[in-house]
Order: sequence, then structure tokens, then C-alpha cells
Amino acid sequence: MKQQAGRRRARRLAIGTVVVLALAGMNGPWLYRFGTGKYHQYKIDQPEYKAENGRWEIIDFPDEYKQNTIHAALLRTGKVLLVAGSGNNQDNFDAKRFDTRIWDPVKGTIKKVPTPTDLFCTGHTQLADGNLLIAGGTKRYEKLKGDVTKAGGLMVVHNENPDKPITLPAGTEFTGKENGRTFVSKDPVLVPRAKKVYDETTGEYLRNDPGLGRIYVEAQKSGAEYETGTQDNYTVRGLSGADARNTYGIAEKLALDKKDFQGIRDAYEFDPVAEEYIKVDPMHEARWYPTLTTLSDGKVLSVSGLDDIGQLVPGKNEVFDPETKEWTYTDTTRQFPTYPALFLMQNGKVFYSGSNAGYGPDDVGREPGVWDVETNEFDEVPGLSDADMMETSGTVLLPPAQDERYMVIGGGGVGESRLSSEKTRIVDLKADRPEFVDGPSLEKGTRYPQASVLPDDSVLVSGGSEDYRGRGDSNILQARLYDTGTNSFRRVADPLVGRNYHSGSILLPDGRVMFFGSDSLYGDRANTKPGMFEQRIEIYTPPYLYGGERPDLSGGPRRIARGGSGTFTSKAAASIEKARLIRPSAATHVTDVDQRSIAVDFEVSGDQVTVTVPGNRNLVQSGWYMLFVTDGDGVPSKAQWVRVP
Repeated sequence: MKQQAGRRRARRLAIGTVVVLALAGMNGPWLYRFGTGKYHQYKIDQPEYKAENGRWEIIDFPDEYKQNTIHAALLRTGKVLLVAGSGNNQDNFDAKRFDTRIWDPVKGTIKKVPTPTDLFCTGHTQLADGNLLIAGGTKRYEKLKGDVTKAGGLMVVHNENPDKPITLPAGTEFTGKENGRTFVSKDPVLVPRAKKVYDETTGEYLRNDPGLGRIYVEAQKSGAEYETGTQDNYTVRGLSGADARNTYGIAEKLALDKKDFQGIRDAYEFDPVAEEYIKVDPMHEARWYPTLTTLSDGKVLSVSGLDDIGQLVPGKNEVFDPETKEWTYTDTTRQFPTYPALFLMQNGKVFYSGSNAGYGPDDVGREPGVWDVETNEFDEVPGLSDADMMETSGTVLLPPAQDERYMVIGGGGVGESRLSSEKTRIVDLKADRPEFVDGPSLEKGTRYPQASVLPDDSVLVSGGSEDYRGRGDSNILQARLYDTGTNSFRRVADPLVGRNYHSGSILLPDGRVMFFGSDSLYGDRANTKPGMFEQRIEIYTPPYLYGGERPDLSGGPRRIARGGSGTFTSKAAASIEKARLIRPSAATHVTDVDQRSIAVDFEVSGDQVTVTVPGNRNLVQSGWYMLFVTDGDGVPSKAQWVRVP
């Protein structure tokens, strides 16, 4: 079969070469009349070209359904959830216009879905029952220096009473003992009781460690004269007696500097059948730019993000229990930059690749490694090239997932740096001493690369930009297929639309790949015109769908337990060489920790194909999967949806 596939590919190449040479050999005037653009269109429409390079198609929704899509997830119904929230548009935020769409790529239909709050820059992951968990979002847009009129910042409220917590309502006034300036809280804050500390040897009482609460405050009036330059202690207005003695605030500089985005605690499940959001227990920590990752016990870990005062959550990680619908803090802490790429490993630990989407200190939590969430032990993985350019890099678990090999793609310098990396780095976590080695390079330094695992075990890598948010007209209109067997890239058809910040890609059940979003900072090379959000969807049809009749797959169970088997029907059963379970994607900000392609054993008897699901629950997490079979020519079937309980 593999020899046959090789001969077929060689034949396609030969025919394509003949077509191009024949056209090139025609007289010059004919080519001139035909026109360069028309010739290019003619070339990419040829069956031979598509069979070797694939084809791109733009889907432009009717105006009433267009939105600035920031997040997308494939639902078990085969439809795609497209979430904008306020869509990085403060006018929408101020007017509370929050958007969600559901698109059916088969029927081509699209509908609007009521959106309960600003799910812009939220986190999401697939749950075992097929719902999508969504947590976090936007409480306040950033304010750049010059736009801030009232001095403000973080107030840490102390409670030295070991007998009871204290709650301060929104609007509480704090007055500095030294500077005399008064600042007002924007939200209520619960300050826990103080903790009594004893000598571990003698049992002697030593002191009270105060309970701490964090709150954003701002000056009562506008103007630079209300800024503070140094730390001060603050009395709390309205308290008396023991509460007044035990409760106080401490703040560093409260100024007119830039104020970052602020997160929310809200969490929802999206029901793909009812097609609606269902509110669940809110997180303990507000989070903007968090990552949600499924753990060994099926609970969901929520990590990082900016909190409700615009500061990086200080290592306070928490888990969601899909059974109780409640969040609890983990016993261990570790701090990461925002949107860290965290993947569940087959041993139950979590791999951090170093990829992230930005916010956070440049010297805290950026080293890649293997994290034991239960013990907080973290073993760094060495060898990462361009380690100072991991922001906006992409990470993908290479297929099949059993091999536990990861590829880190491109990336850029911290913040709005102009630096970008053309590197790919690969690590084998099954090695005795895992270490990154360089894979094949990209042609250009690439921020925001999109990577989708395909049913034939190749990986589509496309898009991105050389500079921060496409600055300087630096979008990269290139796509490549990565061959896991040869460790090499092959250039394929170029995308029609540039994609950078706020973009992503999703594998569809028919084997095509959907691309969404892009949020260029500027719209011209000189960086003088503001950028426009890319609202068009683009579909890439890989070469394998032009390679001949695809194998069919039908019947079979909708539910297969780990270690269990299910039998499906295929007239092409004898030609099948691979079977894969692919977890549906939930993508945003170059982060998609859900997608994984799992090899499944299979047996063929006549027109019957019996597949067996691996037994490791960390490899095959509970949930819905797309089951693909692929023939000897690399052509995949359409997916059958299967639930692994």
C-alpha cells in the first residue's frame, strides 16, 4: 500500500509539472492576456495541484452574523462554537454587547446565542459529557498611561483578628496615615481571619499572621496630585472598636500608570444540544487569560490569568469537579505566565512546554518542565532553543499521542518585542532524560503559528506573523505539513487570509481545517492605520481529500469504554491502515491543550472494522472523540463520534 501511495504521489507531481511546463511554453502574449492573477487561480484550481497542495476557501458570513471571534471549539454535534464576548472592542464592552455564534460547517447555517457576560479572553476545555467548560473573562479593559485620570492600584487589606473574617463592601474608603490621601475600593473584599502561629517544638504561642485580602482602589478625585510615591499604611473608614484596631490596608505606589485588564470569576458550561450557556459555581480567583487542563481524576485544573485587580494570579491554582460543579483550591501552588500550555501526561503529571500568551514576569514560571500537581515537584526539561522567545509560540502533542512527543513552534520575545523565532523544538517525554532538540525550521520567525493534528498523523502548521500582532504588515501567508515519520516540513498551498493575534484553527469531522480570527495592531506597513479584526472564516482542504475516494465508516456504538472494543462497517475495510481517536479542539491565543490523536488497535473481518480503545485514562481522557480510519493512500474517512466514559 505504501509503495502504491508513493507511485500515486509521484504521478501527481509528474502531471502537475507537465501542466505548468505546458502553460509556460505557450507564447508570451497569451500569458500576458491571461494575466498573472488569473494564471495563479487557474493553477491552484487544477486537480493535480490540489492533490499535492490542498486548497483554501474563504467563508464570509452575512453581515448580521459577523463577529470578532476570539475563541472556538468543536462541539460533539459537529458544529463549531465561535465566541467573541466583547471581541476586543471596548465600545461593545461598555454597551454590554457580548457575542457567540454556532456554525454548522456541513449545512452552512449560523445562529446567534445569548452570551451571559464578557467571555473575552476566557479559558475553556472539553468535559466528559460533551459540554464545554468556560471560565474567566473580562471585568475591565486595560487603560493606557495617559488615559488614566484617577490614581489607583492594589490595596492589601490586613485582618489581625484570629477569631473572625471581615468583609468590606465596595466603596470602602482607605486613608493614608502618612500621605493623608483617601482611596476608594471598587469591589467588596472578604479578608480571612488571622492565623495563630505556635512554636512547633514547645507549642508556645508566638504571633498572629494576619489574613490578607487584595482589592483595587482609586483616588476620590482626578489629578496627578492624588498619586502616592511610596508605601503607606491606611486606616479603614467606618470601622470601630476591635475591627478598627485589627483591620488596615497597605499599598505601594498608587499612580496614574497603565492599568491592565481585570478578570472575572464566572464559569459556565456550554450545552451543545440545548445550545446555551449554563452557569456553574464561580472560581475562587478571577482570571483573564487562564488555561484549563483536564487532570488524571477527570477534574479540570485552572491556572494563571490576571485577577480582578489586573495582577497575575500568584500561583493560586484551583480545580473544577464536573460532578459537584464546584471549584476548590489545589494544595500546591505554582505560578505561570498567562495562557500557559499545560498538557496531561500518561503518568498523570502535567507537562508545561514553555509556550504562553504573554502577561507575567519574564523571570518567573517560564521554564519548561514536568509538574506533579499533587506534590508541586517540578522537573525542568533542558535544551530549549530561543528560550527567551516563547511568548506567542504554539505547542502541539505530535501524533500518535502514545509517543508523548511535543513540538514547540516559533514564538516571540516578551511583551511587544520585535523578536521572533523560526525554530521548532521537539521533546520526547518517554526518554530516560527528556531534552529538547531542534526540529525543522520555519522560513521566517513566526509568532502565533496555528497547528492542527490531522487524521493521517501529519500536522498542519499555518499563519502567524513575524512581528507583534502583525506589526509592519508582517503576516505570513504560508502553510506547511509536518511529517512525523521524516521529521520534515513540506510547503503546501498558501492561505488567502493573514492570521496573527486572536486567531486559531480547528480540525473538522470531515478532515478539513477551519481557521478563525486575527487582530492586527496596524493595517499598513508604516504602522499608521489602525488594524481591522479579521471576521472571515477560512477552510483548508488537505491534499488527502483530493487523493481518491475516501473510505467509508458507519454504524458501530456511540460509546466504548477504555479497554473495550466497538465494531463499525466499511466497504473499504481491507484498505484501512490506521485508526485514530482525535479529541476535539478548543482553541484561543495559540493555546489548544485539548487536541490529541490517539492510535487505536483494530481488526478487519470482511466489511467489519473492530477498534479497541487503550486503557490508560490519562491517555484517553473521558469525553467525546472523532474516530477516523485512514487507508494506505493516507485518505481518511469522515469521523464517527464516539464517547469514552
